[in-house]
Amino acid sequence: MNWSGVKVLVTGAGGFIGSHLTERLLELGAQVTAFVRYNSQASQGFLCRQNPERLSIVHGDLDEYESVRKAVAGHAYVFHLGALISIPYSYYHPREVFTTNAVGTLNILTAAREEKTSKVVITSTSEVYGTALYVPIDEKHPLQGQSPYAASKIAS
Repeated sequence: MNWSGVKVLVTGAGGFIGSHLTERLLELGAQVTAFVRYNSQASQGFLCRQNPERLSIVHGDLDEYESVRKAVAGHAYVFHLGALISIPYSYYHPREVFTTNAVGTLNILTAAREEKTSKVVITSTSEVYGTALYVPIDEKHPLQGQSPYAASKIAS
């Protein structure tokens, strides 16, 4: 595919995988908007080394629909990598993890439908499969959420 000039939104772009995806899309000529979780330090995570010419950074929270809708608007593609990912944290803060991961994904999908986005790619985790019943694990493996984090990704 020719990504030159294509408007792409990447959620979770400040993380390790999201920042590498952002970097690659920029190399391919895409116009990238990086949606990163707001924090008091205005940290951009791993994005600090990116080419700023075709990169705009938007701070927000996935559970705030209006922020998500504004970020999605005008983008042909959305790569949704944003999530709260700590399994131990999910035991202490299950509501926050569920809201960010499941409701955040619903917000992305709703906004993409309303804004007529061409394609949304949603990432998940092998945690949705729990302890392997067989290997290698494939998409036919039963889902077995063994933590609030895993359950939130199954809901997504």
